[in-house]
Amino acid sequence: MKKTNKEIIGRLEIVDLPKWDIKEIEAKIDTGAYSSSLHCHNIKEYEKNGAKWVKFNLLDPEHPSYNERLFSLPVSDIREVKSSNGQTELRVFVKTKIIFFNKEHDIELSLTNRSEMKYPILVGRKFLKNKFLVDVSKKNLSEKEEN
Repeated sequence: MKKTNKEIIGRLEIVDLPKWDIKEIEAKIDTGAYSSSLHCHNIKEYEKNGAKWVKFNLLDPEHPSYNERLFSLPVSDIREVKSSNGQTELRVFVKTKIIFFNKEHDIELSLTNRSEMKYPILVGRKFLKNKFLVDVSKKNLSEKEEN
């Protein structure tokens, strides 16, 4: 077996979104999903200086990390995504940073209503590729101190 320098993560991880001052939020690691997504509501696209932007509230008011802050970001892409129930929808994507093992990584997230889902962030294959190996028997490995 070939040795790898990839970090091993579990099926669930606690992550931070530092640019948005969101700490210790649960993320589901999903190798079945291509893209990553983030639970939001009040998602509204608009134009600013000739470019596409989006504003949204992160999470639900009941979530412990919820703050009423309205986020406003440039749109990185708009594309069709097939959800877990097989429905295809057009989604807005934004770029930000995410922290695993105290290291910051770039991530692209689709904005969607995940209120029916247990975890507010879903991390898909596009982000995981060439960075992490997933051990589905474990969880919250990135919380532990590296040795």
